[in-house]
Amino acid sequence: MSSVQKLRDVIRRAHGVDSEHVYSLPIKEEVGGQIVWEGVVEVFNLKDHSTASRVYAWMHQTDELGQPRHVTVLHLHPIKSARDAVKAAIAQEF
Repeated sequence: MSSVQKLRDVIRRAHGVDSEHVYSLPIKEEVGGQIVWEGVVEVFNLKDHSTASRVYAWMHQTDELGQPRHVTVLHLHPIKSARDAVKAAIAQEF
């Protein structure tokens, strides 16, 4: 199963709707000259979601066992972009 298909499954389970992959966007988030996150955010349009038309999603490894963490962030105020989604996820983690 491709990573995009896996994320579509995660989106369906987390938000209860189907999605359509739109594009992939590489993001590098730095704070004080240090990279705090770097990866590819997948952008999806949501089908029939009650409040959002788009979701940002990605996977990253969380430990030495290689277990992936799946992250989804809805395109709802104040989230207006993939970069905003990454910043929000970083803030929530810390």
